[in-house]
Amino acid sequence: MAVRLEIELTSARDDGTWTWRAAGARQPKGVLEAGVLPQGVKVGDIVRVEAEQNIDGINITTVLPSKAKSREPERLEMIAKPEGPLVSASLTGRDRDERRGRSEGRRPPRGERAPRRDRDRDRAARPAGRDAGGPARREGGGRPAAPAQERPARPRPKRLHAGRTHRDALIATLPPEHVPVAEQLLKGGIPAVRQAVQTQNEQAKGSGSPEISAEPLVTLAEELLPRLRAAEWRDRAEAAVTQADEVSLRDLRAVVAGADTVARDTESRDLAAKLRDALERRSATERQAWADEVSSALDDGRIVRALRISGRPPEAGARFPSELVDRLSEAAGAAMAPDAAPDRWAAVLDAVAGSPVRTSVKPAGLPPEPGDDLLKTARQAATRVPALAALLGIEPKAPAARSPKPPRRPPPPPPPPQPVEAAAEPESA
Repeated sequence: MAVRLEIELTSARDDGTWTWRAAGARQPKGVLEAGVLPQGVKVGDIVRVEAEQNIDGINITTVLPSKAKSREPERLEMIAKPEGPLVSASLTGRDRDERRGRSEGRRPPRGERAPRRDRDRDRAARPAGRDAGGPARREGGGRPAAPAQERPARPRPKRLHAGRTHRDALIATLPPEHVPVAEQLLKGGIPAVRQAVQTQNEQAKGSGSPEISAEPLVTLAEELLPRLRAAEWRDRAEAAVTQADEVSLRDLRAVVAGADTVARDTESRDLAAKLRDALERRSATERQAWADEVSSALDDGRIVRALRISGRPPEAGARFPSELVDRLSEAAGAAMAPDAAPDRWAAVLDAVAGSPVRTSVKPAGLPPEPGDDLLKTARQAATRVPALAALLGIEPKAPAARSPKPPRRPPPPPPPPQPVEAAAEPESA
């Protein structure tokens, strides 16, 4: 596939080839023959080329001529203003009749309705409702809309925003030649240091400068890494203590888990203890709020909402409260009754399949005319809701068991020891 690129010439080799890379970037890069380049090119020039891209790489076939810059300055052409009005409009007899009838309060015939923008303007001028004193209707017509009882949404947890106090203080104590290594460590650890050394060596090779050895810098980075991690954790831990009631449990748990490897001094251990206490307090609060939200939805008769909330725990591994298991299971089973509409029955089933009480829910019965779609959905969910199998008259499918691994062959017995021939006893004289 032919493509056009702008490449930068990085070096000239002794074998008559040039190395190149994409202008302003590290990749792609490659080698091209000197014969395709024009005379007088040098290292650092940027040329436009046409190349073929295939599995083996990019093969440059043609060097395109550079775009010549115009010596003439850009000018704006002035166009003379035409004489007379730019837009002319005239009303036909039909338009005049419609406007006259609208001003007098008469509605035009059905086949001669006014344009849509005029009808929208007239509708906006009318009072809300059927008439000035009538009840307000909703936008789509029909019965008046009942005021919705909106429940306040749970605030979304904030992400942890840490400062740079301890990290900057540590970098300030380092020698100037160690600072670039520390900055690369903070960006991406040891791999970032190796990549920075490789990039610098490529630039030095292109300009003819001597390359640097990566091993001393990597050794220095390995010595600085524990100190930088400790300073970075200290910044995050202090921020987490001040934001313990607002930060997400995920970030708070990550800071607590990082204390095991960096909390070496007394202050760091005390800080880690405060974070553990804050994490336990927040976890208990979030679990209680989760249970209260499910209980409140059940009190309001919102079974589907209660089931969906139960399937969204505040943190991974949180157990659903045992005191709500029976209550939610009974409410879900009663909602899946024969007198329920098929779409309502399917909505409750979908919420049950994603809830932690799906194994204990027992539907009261199928609708009299469930339809093929509902039956198909129920059969698919029978593996997750075991009570559906008996209701549908099918045998529950057990989850596929893993095939047992073949027994390991015992190692071959060691070879029997070779008999040692006894040395012949000398004959007695």
